[in-house]
Amino acid sequence: MDKAREEPVFFECAGERLLGMLHHALGSPVDVGLVLVVGGPQYRVGSHRQFVLLARMLAAQGIPVFRFDYRGMGDSTGARREFDDIEEDIRCAIDVFMNTMPRMRGVVLWGLCDAATANACYAHLDPRVFGQIAVNPWVRTEESEARTFIRHYYPKRAMSGSFWRQIASMKYDVISAMRDFLSKLGSSVGLKSGTGYADATPLPERMRDAQIAFSGPALIVVSGRDLTAKEYLDSVGASTEWQDWLHSATTELRVLEDADHTFSRASWRDQLAVWSAAWIKRSFPSDFPHTSISSGAGWLRNR
Repeated sequence: MDKAREEPVFFECAGERLLGMLHHALGSPVDVGLVLVVGGPQYRVGSHRQFVLLARMLAAQGIPVFRFDYRGMGDSTGARREFDDIEEDIRCAIDVFMNTMPRMRGVVLWGLCDAATANACYAHLDPRVFGQIAVNPWVRTEESEARTFIRHYYPKRAMSGSFWRQIASMKYDVISAMRDFLSKLGSSVGLKSGTGYADATPLPERMRDAQIAFSGPALIVVSGRDLTAKEYLDSVGASTEWQDWLHSATTELRVLEDADHTFSRASWRDQLAVWSAAWIKRSFPSDFPHTSISSGAGWLRNR
């Protein structure tokens, strides 16, 4: 595979200096580029170099890519921040990407885990965001985590032969396991400890509202062996409106049954890249209308 040219780019965001990597597209580039937003806490390379390899494959397919470190992460300056506080970082990254690639008409946001959630919360505010690719989106609360463990983890564990062999050999701490189970059971029905999100609205509800508010196409990719993915799908399943969005004409759901959270095997990583490239080319052909597909009202107000 031919290698596209890669170029480091320094840019400003709220008085801090951020570093991004621009992957120029080979061949005849598409009119829509991809901004790869990194989930935390990690930097622009990603687990097992996942984001580097993804960006290079997409660039080789004619899709320009920009991946970057947001403030406080990797080689970017500033205080470390959480995923729900990087809206300005995403906006600045899109600014520099589109200024560097004037032929480009808009962008697709790509994110894994809490980056997918950050993207969703931002996308409907900026008319330059034409689409989203959300991989194993993060919607965790204490209650939803507990329900996911009870529904998906414990039944599978109870069916495992190694689990019962550990108990038989006295190598398993049954008392601690029961305490953990009872704690999660209590959390699953609302008997929470004092921890929680600063925002009064639970994260699943914020994610639901953000995804539904975005009128452009979205690709949702989930791993079959990932509790984060199951937690997301369970949350969607609890809302008729959210289910309608997930199964609408503008949204595509893909499941890679054997994959883990970060697609750590080469075959899983490559399949994710193939799906991403094919979806972008199918969703944004060369005759895609040059119009905003999301309202962008908040973005326009804050300019």
